[in-house]
Amino acid sequence: MRIDQLVPAFHRGDAIGDEAFELRGFLRGRGYDSEIYCLSRDRGLEGQARLFGKFPMPGSADITILHFALPSLLTQAFIKLPSKKAIIYHNITPDEFFKDLNPEMARLSRLGRIELESLQPHVGLSLADSEFNRLELVELGFRNTRVFPLFIDFAKYEKPASRFVYDLFRDERVNVLFVGRVAPNKRIENLIKVVFYYKKYISPLVRLIIVGKTDTFPAYYRSVVRMADEFYLKPEEIQFIGHVPDEEMFALYRASDVFLSLSEHEGFCLPLVESMIFELPVVALDSTAVPITLGEAGIQIKDSRPDYVAELIDIIAHNERLKAKLIKSGQGELKKFKALRREELLLRELSQF
Repeated sequence: MRIDQLVPAFHRGDAIGDEAFELRGFLRGRGYDSEIYCLSRDRGLEGQARLFGKFPMPGSADITILHFALPSLLTQAFIKLPSKKAIIYHNITPDEFFKDLNPEMARLSRLGRIELESLQPHVGLSLADSEFNRLELVELGFRNTRVFPLFIDFAKYEKPASRFVYDLFRDERVNVLFVGRVAPNKRIENLIKVVFYYKKYISPLVRLIIVGKTDTFPAYYRSVVRMADEFYLKPEEIQFIGHVPDEEMFALYRASDVFLSLSEHEGFCLPLVESMIFELPVVALDSTAVPITLGEAGIQIKDSRPDYVAELIDIIAHNERLKAKLIKSGQGELKKFKALRREELLLRELSQF
């Protein structure tokens, strides 16, 4: 029996691509014929994923899994397949976050929702990488929904961090870290307001570090850079690092005092788990998937008011007892993630539909 996976785009270092690659290895290890097919792939990944144009028609006893996170030509092709069909839903950010800054992204988001709903009558198993995403599928009428936890390669976090980057940032300043692309739903402007308040009313020794792509929404990126300038935040007080190699990102986690997320929409939010791995206290807005991912770790807040958040960060940064308590709670949640037997769960579900 074949169990193949379809991914619209197969990128190096992409969470969906990493998950598909890991699943293929597991399925092959269990004796199944398994391949990954995509519409496009990064140069050098030809041996890891085949182009969909070469996808051999499956039989009625075969299983085809579609990773869904954006609209693509794969959707209609997937619907027409004679095989048993399953999806793994990775979330679509609502178009309301993009319509004023990137009309094309807003259009793709709306189209993605329409395509997702069109899959509902044709799918026998509907998996989602968080409970928040599963509930979205339930609202759309999908049957046989299950949580299939996001793949996390814990081994990669054991690699050494950059000593140079750590020493560069580990100074007298309180480092407030955010990891994620610079996008409207992440509410980078609210992070800037918090640091502005901290600098003006608590201490000038503060630094906001934002790690993530800045070119996805160029107009939004320019607007938050302009806001930082208008707030007279200097380059040493707010730094847009961009996308960096793992060893540099690990160093920034280790050099920081608090991870702060005021994002208003997350399908899972992997950086929350990464903060647990690096024993970094978390403060996050209680929104969408965040409370599910955080569990009992960190501090979840209902209000992103700059004064409230800045004062809270200062308390955490200088109260060793509280910091230790938050780190301990994070380690407890981390054990739960590591104990998940996600592949066995997948095989059990696939065998029952």
